[in-house]
Amino acid sequence: MKQVPKARRTRMILREVSVAFCVLVTFMLFGQQFLQLMHLSETSLGIAGGVILFLIALRMVFPHPEGVFGDTSEGEPFIVPLAIPLLAGPSALATVLLLVSREPARLWEWIGALALTMLVCGLTLAFSEKISLLLGRVSRRLLSV
Repeated sequence: MKQVPKARRTRMILREVSVAFCVLVTFMLFGQQFLQLMHLSETSLGIAGGVILFLIALRMVFPHPEGVFGDTSEGEPFIVPLAIPLLAGPSALATVLLLVSREPARLWEWIGALALTMLVCGLTLAFSEKISLLLGRVSRRLLSV
């Protein structure tokens, strides 16, 4: 988000976290029907999420000049890669689907937990520059490897 002016970052983070929250809640409510429509099982969703996370992890371990998610266009990102797949990726979708399918009576608790999680993610992203300064130069190098 270096190319985004500081004044726009907070609005952009709020927008992206909101989009991720909406996608996850929608998948909580209608994910089972979507999987049935596509003839997919929960297991196949979990495997696909694992494969995608593995590929992202490989790009993090063996960095590319264009970054983890590939070459992104100039300006501020819109939905990809911040909201999807970073916040609402395949693993998060599989997790919310499994939570609701195993205990559907606790739907409002799951939505509350998801809202709290998105709040923490939003605050972390909003204060990421200050967190980075706090961690210092050495730890930033370690984290970027």
